[in-house]
Amino acid sequence: MPSRGTRPSDKFDDDDYPAYTMGRAAEMLGTSPAFLRTLGENRLITPLRSGGGHRRYSRYQLRIAARARELVDQGTKIEDACRIVILEDQLEEAQRINEELRAERSPAPPST
Repeated sequence: MPSRGTRPSDKFDDDDYPAYTMGRAAEMLGTSPAFLRTLGENRLITPLRSGGGHRRYSRYQLRIAARARELVDQGTKIEDACRIVILEDQLEEAQRINEELRAERSPAPPST
């Protein structure tokens, strides 16, 4: 039974909820389960495991995997694609943090 503070529908909006099986994730990406396993071996994504030990993927992980697939489809080696996606993700996070820090440091508008 869900805790009192959460509703079952909250999981629909949670990008990190591991809702997709390996087979479904591979189907959505138009790739094979082996491709997803390779992404895991290259530490791009780490799927959660169900109680039975099956891999489960979140929407966020599928977006990351889709970006890696785009690069591979363009001729990038999978290992290099994984590294590129990791660096892109790190850059995006650094830019987000920079924006937050700039917003904190900007002077407040004068009161009238």
